[in-house]
Amino acid sequence: MDTSVLPIIILLPLVLGTTLVSWLKRFSREVTALGAIAISLSSFALLLSQAPAVFGGAVITESWSWLPQLGIDFSFRLDSLGLLFGLLISGIGTLIYIYAYYYLSPKNSLSKLYLLLMLFMAAMLGISLSNNLMILLVFWELTSISSFLLVGYWSNYDAAQRGARMALTITGMGGLAMLGGFILLGQITGTYQIDTILTMTELIQSHQLFIPTLLLILLGAFTKSAQFPFHFWLPNAMAAPTPVSAYLHSATMVKAGLFLVARLLPIFAGAALFHNIVTFIGLFTLCIAAFFAIFKEDLKGLLAYSTISHLGLIMCLLGIGTPLAVAAAIFHIINHATFKAALFMIAGIIDHESGTRDLRKLSGLWQLLPYTATLTMVTAASMAGVPLTNGFLSKEMFFTELLANLNGPVLIVSAIVATLAGIFAVTYSVRLIHGVFFDGPVGPYVPKKNAHEPAFGMRAPATVLAMLCILVGLLPALLVEDIINSITHAVTQDPTFEGVHLAIWHGFNAPLLMSVIALVGGVLFYFALAKKGTIREIDLDPMLGKLQGRILFDLFLKSLLLNSRSFRRATENGKLQSYLLWIVIFTVGLVAVPLLGNNLSTGTRELTHAPIMAIVLWLLLFSACWMMLWFHHERIKAVLISGAVGLVVTLIFICFSAPDLALTQITVDVVTTVLLLMSLSLLPQLTPYESSSTRRWRDAIIAVAGGLGIAWISWLILTRDHNSISWFFMQQSLPLGGGANVVNVILVDFRGFDTFGEITVLGIAAIGVLSLMDGMRAHGATITQGLTYRFNPSPLMLRVTASWVLPVALVVSLYIFMRGHNMPGGGFIAGLITSLALVIQYIALGQDQAEQLLGAKSGRLYEIWIGAGLSIAGLTGIAAWFWSRPFLTSAHVHVHPPLLGDMHLASAALFDVGVYVTVLGATMLMISVLGDSRHTSMTGPVPRG
Repeated sequence: MDTSVLPIIILLPLVLGTTLVSWLKRFSREVTALGAIAISLSSFALLLSQAPAVFGGAVITESWSWLPQLGIDFSFRLDSLGLLFGLLISGIGTLIYIYAYYYLSPKNSLSKLYLLLMLFMAAMLGISLSNNLMILLVFWELTSISSFLLVGYWSNYDAAQRGARMALTITGMGGLAMLGGFILLGQITGTYQIDTILTMTELIQSHQLFIPTLLLILLGAFTKSAQFPFHFWLPNAMAAPTPVSAYLHSATMVKAGLFLVARLLPIFAGAALFHNIVTFIGLFTLCIAAFFAIFKEDLKGLLAYSTISHLGLIMCLLGIGTPLAVAAAIFHIINHATFKAALFMIAGIIDHESGTRDLRKLSGLWQLLPYTATLTMVTAASMAGVPLTNGFLSKEMFFTELLANLNGPVLIVSAIVATLAGIFAVTYSVRLIHGVFFDGPVGPYVPKKNAHEPAFGMRAPATVLAMLCILVGLLPALLVEDIINSITHAVTQDPTFEGVHLAIWHGFNAPLLMSVIALVGGVLFYFALAKKGTIREIDLDPMLGKLQGRILFDLFLKSLLLNSRSFRRATENGKLQSYLLWIVIFTVGLVAVPLLGNNLSTGTRELTHAPIMAIVLWLLLFSACWMMLWFHHERIKAVLISGAVGLVVTLIFICFSAPDLALTQITVDVVTTVLLLMSLSLLPQLTPYESSSTRRWRDAIIAVAGGLGIAWISWLILTRDHNSISWFFMQQSLPLGGGANVVNVILVDFRGFDTFGEITVLGIAAIGVLSLMDGMRAHGATITQGLTYRFNPSPLMLRVTASWVLPVALVVSLYIFMRGHNMPGGGFIAGLITSLALVIQYIALGQDQAEQLLGAKSGRLYEIWIGAGLSIAGLTGIAAWFWSRPFLTSAHVHVHPPLLGDMHLASAALFDVGVYVTVLGATMLMISVLGDSRHTSMTGPVPRG
């Protein structure tokens, strides 16, 4: 079997699905729907093709090396637990795509909904199949982002936007906590590979970091699966379109936390803290959410709280942690996905056909929607745990395991709470059926009195799920027993587990008694409330007051906002001097604290006499720094003097035989000076003198302390022996990197990922300058107010000279680039040289004419260069994966073309091309933006320059 099927299952919706849906929308809604359904079915079919082997006990793994030094690889694993979730995600997803086509009106964008659902499906499949904690975390956060976009699909509704922000905030905070837990788990085990971690239970539980690791991971699971006290985000996310609610908030996203707990159960099982927290948080969530669901007037709100309740039931079973409890949890995951997805679809049908989902307005719809009413009765019965439905079987198993694994007063309290939760579940289920479809004639407040059954395609997905509720309830041993046993083995990794036997009848026992009490009590409780009319009159929100999660969340955000504003007002006073003051103080403190208590005396290394050249350069550097300090209030002079400091540093690099650094320093120095001069055109030319002598002395003391501190740290380092790693690069540069220039090989090979990050930051900085300068204006043209630094046509001699400089400079930059792998040079330096040549053209021809000749009007060409450079560099790194090598691993060969002789080719040269293009694009974009009259126009006359 080809194990590469695992990433394909994820990539189908992530890449092909999103692309296909975006492309098909130009044709018709029908074609778009067919494309989305085909993609989802393809993932489902691929997963189903592995079912015989995986449910038979096989585990399929596949891995690609990415960042092996950090323990992060693209690693995937398909066992029976992952297969179950994958089948639920893709199978119910297919039904949701069918349902959404009929539910969404033509006025709304079906392709947008499908695209976001595809993104979410891929993220959930990634969670289910990941075998690396960090890759799982990436997909985990992708579910938060995609669900944020889905909940806020109707962007013109305040409730949708508020619910989306709340869901993202709560689940995002949980994800951040989970990241901390994963990092601690990696520190304990030395790996992020899940299959390896699951074999290290004893090491993990005996480690001193086990408790914080457990708590942080559980925070992530509880927030995602809406466990108390984080449950409130789920009902507030019901402003999403009903297909989103049916998919995310019943069958997939909210079960991600359950999946995580089940996946990591082997390393937590046996720890009393884990069992106590998870069991009783789940039990409390089960009961309190079921009670709240009874009094919800919104049909989706009732289903949302019932979802929270059932998630608590499953979490409680996972907290108990025995093989039979895990089997019950797995069974209820399947059952809940079927009846709750169907119920949400039915809620959408009721809203779609009657025009409302307000339970206070609905009644008597049996006369108008008999088929929908039948579906509701079947699925709501399963939700309530009525015999002959799948929900009854898993709820019986829950009662059984609760009674079997608890004892003493805890058992009595837990049994009472579980029975109460069962009564409440029956109550809200009966209200759903009786209140909507019976309870008298069609209500006078129903907007559409002529409501009728929807199209067959809209009913079909709910019908399929309702049939499963009945079939599994009647034939559990035949349909799901082997699957549940296989998954339980995968979760618990307990070789002594002999399997669970599923049957409709287990005799008269305590769990059956609890079920009977729940059924009879729930029906009586509902009709008692309905007879008095209190069920429609009771509003829990005023009773709870400020104890509601939504209100507490809003108060928290408000407090956070007010405190941040106060802090900003205290620190952001618009004075650069104040900002620098705090930065220097913080840096000095940050460096000083770790050094306290250490030996800060001069080291034992033998000192050498300073050569005369070093003294000369030191005096030049001191003079330049003193001049910059003296003239710092005259900004133009300060910039030019800082350029002189850079030249002295260049000479120092030359003296130390570092030609690469010298070339980089001189080119960076020139380009930076140009950019600073252009930036200063937007500012007053004079910095105001400091009027307070106290502040001057304060600044002087802090500056001297910072300078002396850095000087002393440098002295401590230079007077101590150290083990250099330069020998490794000197020895391995040519055999591993294929280049004799050690510096360049380090940049494009050994530390290529760092370089890729640096050019990415450079590109972001250039785009940032473009964004910041958009619409900016510099007013006035006096000596203190600044000048518009714009390139205007220069004298003829300069233009003629510049026309010769450009081709020469391009040849030099090409030469510098080509020799970079074996001699001083490379893409970074070549890019800066080309930039300088183009800047000269700007000066000689004027910006407008120069950009017109380049085809770079408005800087759009430079943005393309940045994107192209980053793409070339990134694709070069990705290419290594096709040879099962880590990201950005270089390859080099010798070829012998005719006439040219021996040629040494290295893939790092392509990466260097990306560096060259990105540096050139970023530099020219910043220069273009700063010199563009649209960004730097002024009220006074434009000076020539």
